[in-house]
Amino acid sequence: MIPTLMRRHKGRIIILLLVLAAFLVSPAFAGTRYFEGSPNLTAYVSGANQFAPGSSIQIPVVIKNTGINTYYEVASNIVDRADVPTTAKFVTVAMGAGNAPVVIKTDPQMIGDIASQDQQTATFSATVNADAAGGTYTLPLNITYQQFSHVDQYGMDTFQYYYVPMNVTLTVPLVIKSEVIPEVISATSDNLVAGADGYVNLTIKNIGSFDGTKATVQIVQNDDSPVSPVDSNVYIGDFPAGSTVSCQYKVAVADTAQNKTYPVDVVVNYQNDEGDMVPSQSQTVGIDVGNKVNFAIQISPIEMSPGSKHTIQIEYQNTGDTMVYSAQARISVAAPFTSSSDVAYLGDLAPGQTAVATYQISVASDATLKEYGLDSEIRYNNAIGDTYVSDPMKVTIDVQNLTGLEGIISNPVYLSLIAAVIIGIIYAIIHTRKKH
Repeated sequence: MIPTLMRRHKGRIIILLLVLAAFLVSPAFAGTRYFEGSPNLTAYVSGANQFAPGSSIQIPVVIKNTGINTYYEVASNIVDRADVPTTAKFVTVAMGAGNAPVVIKTDPQMIGDIASQDQQTATFSATVNADAAGGTYTLPLNITYQQFSHVDQYGMDTFQYYYVPMNVTLTVPLVIKSEVIPEVISATSDNLVAGADGYVNLTIKNIGSFDGTKATVQIVQNDDSPVSPVDSNVYIGDFPAGSTVSCQYKVAVADTAQNKTYPVDVVVNYQNDEGDMVPSQSQTVGIDVGNKVNFAIQISPIEMSPGSKHTIQIEYQNTGDTMVYSAQARISVAAPFTSSSDVAYLGDLAPGQTAVATYQISVASDATLKEYGLDSEIRYNNAIGDTYVSDPMKVTIDVQNLTGLEGIISNPVYLSLIAAVIIGIIYAIIHTRKKH
């Protein structure tokens, strides 16, 4: 029965045996031995690769292994190796600055193994120099790794692998944008003091590599600086690389400012190659500010009696750090005082200089006996012709009933009576002489 069945299905049985034999000798059940091949590493910057001068940047570098195994053997008596010659083992990547105007801040990085047709990314932090010229630069990329060499087999399951150290230096491009970069060559301020307006003079150079057009130089208040612009923009037109311009700005200084240097930011707005108006990187410059204009008064104690008139003299001193021009002093009188001359011209006063003002003051006859305080102030011009008024200064007058000769002299009623008596005596003497 069985031989009969075998003869009937002889063809099918032969085919089945051939298939089984093919499976028994198939490479799927065999190992691979590689005779040659090595890693082939390439590198490029991932994403945007254009950076501005003065910026802090991240440079993502992709390292790819394109090595291919071209000569190998597959056999049933070969055990697969754990590593192959085309794998880069224990890869370390270090980036240098080369000739690029950048500072690389990241230390060498270990990125592990890179098998054939695989890739890894290493990101490096860097800073572009503030005065970097635009252009394309190359950054050296030093890559060290271990490459599989060969393996020794001891028995059926013991292997010893051997590796060789490898080192390769690649380069990646870095593009720095061409920009206008302002540098303040000089900054001066003429008689700029707290609580007043004044002018700031700037000389600015384009140290960038781009020729700006339709350029405007702008000053901006720096955070909480007491120096703020009144006129903030100066149009300069073309601003070629390497050129220098001078600009003047009117600024205001807060009353709280002290005798010190305060920051002001400078920005150039210009038209780029695409026709867009763009701002340059900001530059900060120091502006010298003097103390607020102040005055002090010197005056002897003033005592008056009700109904009297007194000529007083007040010495005013410029105690500030700057010259004042066309100064006028004024004393403010109120009841029970009156004055026929309450304004006095002092002229120009340099720092530390003094001037004397004279006033005629009268006190009402019904004035209360006490000490009074009158305000005095100075109206003046600064160096640019703006008018200011000083803080008020106090003039103290003590109204009391004066006795003795001082009381008689200071009282106009007594003075009138004395004058009448003197005139009468003179008249009597003259009349008597005429009779004789």
